[in-house]
Amino acid sequence: MGKTSDLTAVQKTIIDTLHKEGKTQKVIAKEAGCSQSSVSKHINRQAKGRKKCGRKKCTSSRDNRTLQRIVTTNPFKNVGEIHKEWTAAGVSASRTTTRRLMKDMGFRCRIPCVKPLLNMKQRKKRLAWAKDKKDWTDAEWSKVMFSDESKFCISFGNQGPRVWRKSGEAQNPRCMRSSVKFPPSVMVWGAMSSAGVGPLCFLRSRVNAAVYQEVLEHFMLPAADQLYGDADFTFQQDLAPAHSAKTTSTWFKDHGIPVLDWPANSPDLNPIENLWGIVKRRMQYARPNNAEELKTTIRATWALITPEQCHRLIESMPHRITAVIEAKGAPTKY
Repeated sequence: MGKTSDLTAVQKTIIDTLHKEGKTQKVIAKEAGCSQSSVSKHINRQAKGRKKCGRKKCTSSRDNRTLQRIVTTNPFKNVGEIHKEWTAAGVSASRTTTRRLMKDMGFRCRIPCVKPLLNMKQRKKRLAWAKDKKDWTDAEWSKVMFSDESKFCISFGNQGPRVWRKSGEAQNPRCMRSSVKFPPSVMVWGAMSSAGVGPLCFLRSRVNAAVYQEVLEHFMLPAADQLYGDADFTFQQDLAPAHSAKTTSTWFKDHGIPVLDWPANSPDLNPIENLWGIVKRRMQYARPNNAEELKTTIRATWALITPEQCHRLIESMPHRITAVIEAKGAPTKY
């Protein structure tokens, strides 16, 4: 004879039926084939419901709603600040309770996504641009060479990758990550199309119109020959001052290269931004010691980018444009 939780559905039905008929627990136990204590516990649970065990909750539903309102109003506060504001509202709870309740409510501490700040004028221009390009086919987008600059640092992010270690190995050099106040970094220019990627250019100085035109002459033109051969193409660039300078526009006219009109503050529309993200994720476990080693790592990782990856990113352009139209010009998930 088992515990109450071991009763089968048939036994529970027999107990309920005989109990309604007024039979004694001894008779019911004999008919159901279980112990009398199991019958008693089952009848009591059916009548009163299972009694909750454990310590009584220290917060009410109203207190919990107050906590949820505090977190929702300012989600960038840390647990300490949220706990302080919550207790200031008259709630008596520990910081651990605050964290546990936030977790029970579904809140998780995550790194926030970064989106460009767009004013209403920029949103309208993005929306108009998206509507103008909504009927472009994959074949038309494949004729566009996308370009952008990106900054690479020796340390990516504040925390970096985690480390597996045993107790007492905290100071083991193998388990430590080097930290510098101003980590060496490099600025890189790159270009891509549906056919693959072009050569990288490491920028040594601040990019003005003259420097940018040197990049176009010595890196963009070879990339165009590599990716398009003698076929026509359209060049894409953002609206950085060096890109939109009059002398740069003259350079493109002199070389007979059409430039795609582009809305301001729209990295979510540029597939090369996703390509930079792929490169940086692949480099997150690399440990270059100086700028030269960092450049070597970037070159090696960039060389691993396949034409298939680039083609998939270019194919996402219609989806990006649809997302901008649905968001009415606001930043999208891309």
